[in-house]
Amino acid sequence: MTVRSVKFLRPLTATVCSAALVLGATTAVQAADTKLPDTMTWSSYDVGSAGYAEASAIADAFGKKYGTRIRIQPSGSSIGRLQPLLSGRADVGFLATETFFATEGVYDFSTRQWGPQDLRAIAGRPSSFGIFTAADAGIETLADLKGRKFAYVAGNPSVNVKCDAFLAFAGLSRDDVEAIMFPTYGSAMGSLARGEADASCTTTTPSHVYELAESPRGIRWLNMDPNDKEGWANVNKLAPFFTPYKETIGAGISEENPVTIMAYRYPVLAVRADMDAETVYNMLKAVDETYPMYKDATSAMPRWDVNLAGVPPIDAPLHEGAIRYLKEKGIWTADHQAWNDARTARLNALLEAWPKAVAEGEGKSDEEFAQIWEKHRQQALGAL
Repeated sequence: MTVRSVKFLRPLTATVCSAALVLGATTAVQAADTKLPDTMTWSSYDVGSAGYAEASAIADAFGKKYGTRIRIQPSGSSIGRLQPLLSGRADVGFLATETFFATEGVYDFSTRQWGPQDLRAIAGRPSSFGIFTAADAGIETLADLKGRKFAYVAGNPSVNVKCDAFLAFAGLSRDDVEAIMFPTYGSAMGSLARGEADASCTTTTPSHVYELAESPRGIRWLNMDPNDKEGWANVNKLAPFFTPYKETIGAGISEENPVTIMAYRYPVLAVRADMDAETVYNMLKAVDETYPMYKDATSAMPRWDVNLAGVPPIDAPLHEGAIRYLKEKGIWTADHQAWNDARTARLNALLEAWPKAVAEGEGKSDEEFAQIWEKHRQQALGAL
């Protein structure tokens, strides 16, 4: 963790769920050429989320093969997942788009207590993300969402900005729906089955969407036309990391009943930039070596194939330890390196701009500081 991160990070332990899952077989023998710590702590999304299920499956494989004991610390908020990682209480974060937001210093991370964070990615599987509705709600297109009850998650820009991007695709905004803010990811995703909302957005495989599909209300995913240039231009203004994606896996989705939505990376295995390169190298190596053990744990786990999950674009620059392993495997290309160099330069520019904004904002209100930081942020990005 950088000195700047320590200075500007305020304790928020109340946001972190105290429940934890310890996984790992203590009798397993550490593989001779893959050295992992005896114990590790990972942060993740709530219990019941795809991220938690996948972290659990990989942690179980690590325990069986290497004897490493993994404690998974779930949280329903992006801050609750990131703070343990940045403070050193967690070694790895199984994160979502908060990885991108934190490196950019935007949304929840634009305040004086945060600012851009020096993060690196180890890997992140391709993941689709879509708008789902209750089948009995009479919502068949994104335009039909106008005036309907839409579930958002308090303190979770990772989910909320994606929901806003979907609305933008249809020329709508949060003001055009009845936005209902739920306290946790789990409560928001479960709100449709409880009849408390008509629509929300998430990945296609969490337990909550399967529960809705099997409930009396049923489930419907809303398609996005990949050829709608205006719609995608609107999306990219809010979330430039999305691309059109034809999904065949998920609740109410199959090869025979696909849906065209968007793709990004989730979960993203994120670490601090100063994490030891050898540890990161062995972490990605272990993800690759144990792949046969966990690839069938959920329908999305095959996408953890390192050829898919280990390459950019992704929410943060790849860590040098991960790149070393990818080079050894013959996966890392000159184009990947060029992407990583440009992404690192962007992050470094924001890290250099932050102290200047903090100094200029001394004694100013939070609203004034937000404007000052955005000015410095745009100047830094414009100079690249």
